[in-house]
Amino acid sequence: MKKLLYFSAAWCGPCKTLGPIVESLSGQINYDKIDVDTNHEMSAKYGVRNIPTLILLDETGETKGRLVGLQTKDQILNFYNG
Repeated sequence: MKKLLYFSAAWCGPCKTLGPIVESLSGQINYDKIDVDTNHEMSAKYGVRNIPTLILLDETGETKGRLVGLQTKDQILNFYNG
């Protein structure tokens, strides 16, 4: 199953806007929210330098794409369903 990794932080303004958008898609996409301040290992593993960042993983865990910055609901769905 595909998975979207959503990298964010509590102090990040765009993340505060994107969070409810991603959460509203919970029935349509499989995602994990990762706080870059508490999960340095995952941030380093995926080379996250800016937030918010969305990384799409395929069924094998391979990275299939990345979106950086604020996104719309439609952009996220198109990215996920690609």
